[in-house]
Amino acid sequence: MDHFYGRTGELDTLDRLLQRVDGRGRTGRPGRAVLISGRRRVGKSRLVEEFIERSGLPSLFYTASAQSNTASDLRLFVEAGASSTLPQAKLFAGQTPVDWDAALHLLAAALPADRPSIVVLDEMPYLISNDPGFEGTLQKLYDREFSRKPVLLLCVGSDLAMMERLNQYDRPFHQRGTELVIPPLSPADVADMLGIGPAEAFDAFLVTGGLPLVLEDWPTGAGIFDYLESALTDPTSALIVSGERSLAAEFPADAQARLVLSAIGSGERTHTLIGRAAGGLPATSLNRALKLLTAKRVVRAMTPLSTRPSKETRYYVADSHLRFWLAFLGPYLAEVERGRGDLTLARIRTSWSTWRGRAVEPVVRDSLFRLRDGGLPDDTGAIGGYWTRTNDPEIDLVAADRGPVAKHITAIGSVKWLERKSFDRHDLGRLHLHRSQLPGATDSTPLIAVSRAGVAVEGVQSVGPERLLSAWR
Repeated sequence: MDHFYGRTGELDTLDRLLQRVDGRGRTGRPGRAVLISGRRRVGKSRLVEEFIERSGLPSLFYTASAQSNTASDLRLFVEAGASSTLPQAKLFAGQTPVDWDAALHLLAAALPADRPSIVVLDEMPYLISNDPGFEGTLQKLYDREFSRKPVLLLCVGSDLAMMERLNQYDRPFHQRGTELVIPPLSPADVADMLGIGPAEAFDAFLVTGGLPLVLEDWPTGAGIFDYLESALTDPTSALIVSGERSLAAEFPADAQARLVLSAIGSGERTHTLIGRAAGGLPATSLNRALKLLTAKRVVRAMTPLSTRPSKETRYYVADSHLRFWLAFLGPYLAEVERGRGDLTLARIRTSWSTWRGRAVEPVVRDSLFRLRDGGLPDDTGAIGGYWTRTNDPEIDLVAADRGPVAKHITAIGSVKWLERKSFDRHDLGRLHLHRSQLPGATDSTPLIAVSRAGVAVEGVQSVGPERLLSAWR
């Protein structure tokens, strides 16, 4: 698929920043910097390329590599400058800068002073890793040169934690860049891209995580198992290789973090069970791995949401596609590689309904939190779930004025994501029971039923796939 889908909000943000760079009738320095972050394969570079193409402005696009060093980084930067559309690109020809100070001075000389331009430094964390002094050098050149010219400097990176740190008060680039986080394509984008209905769009989102490169292989209008049957016959398909490549880039030398992540991906959620599934890791090693995984935003740690503090932390994989990959693909790559993707597909068919029922819960929470009309009460400031050590009760949806410890509960709900079974009287009775067991809830706390197949009783607010999808429009 060549058509560019979604990203309207992100493109609008970049357009607004570009207007400030244009700067006609404005005072102050025109140069602007943007720190663009997002998970791997989420489409950051593609978004930037689309933005540059729509702008029609002169530009330079440079991408660093994890396998390079400072010398090769500088050589590739000069090559990118020489082949760029900057008016003075010829200044790069034959140059061999000895460090980034010289290279960025060369860039400053090539930037036009009478019209806007765009410069992209892609995979910024690699540059900093290869040359710890790069960050300070960029800050110096930005203050002295780039901010004085009408240039939009786009610094792109996949390491969310590192990109966040670049703008912190103790770092050289503090308060110099506008932060822009690029999320995956939304369930609504997935529906539009694939030409499928709301319920099917959420299925596709759970499998692909909204990653454009995976979605591009999905035939228009195809159902989930039609797509999987095709993808699992090709060991090089984006569905198969994207998870492994992401893990190799995120944790190239940390086997323990990958081991713990695999345990969480297999369905374990508590500290004790994760450690056991990871081969009985010592508590210190397990805690270190969990800290790394949460810092990198690969794993999310949740505590029960209620008016009472709780230490019953649970962990889940943040990215929907990686969650699917770890559960169904990663452990069985050898099957696909030897041409037995049919075995993998049969396993997915058997477990799909149960796995999907739990995997869709975070997506439902995000969708409900975005709903404006007829969604959660207006005073809702947080949404999560509630559980005890014995899982009695275990509540899918808890909305509150704030988290992690609320002052008051604004709603509670249940998620029933089955093909044909609607939310019925039995489910309503169980939800009433759960409400009576939730600290902070009262008999007047609103009830919400999120059901794929509809709601067959009264006395509860009904939310289906169509309304959930509308939250992303």
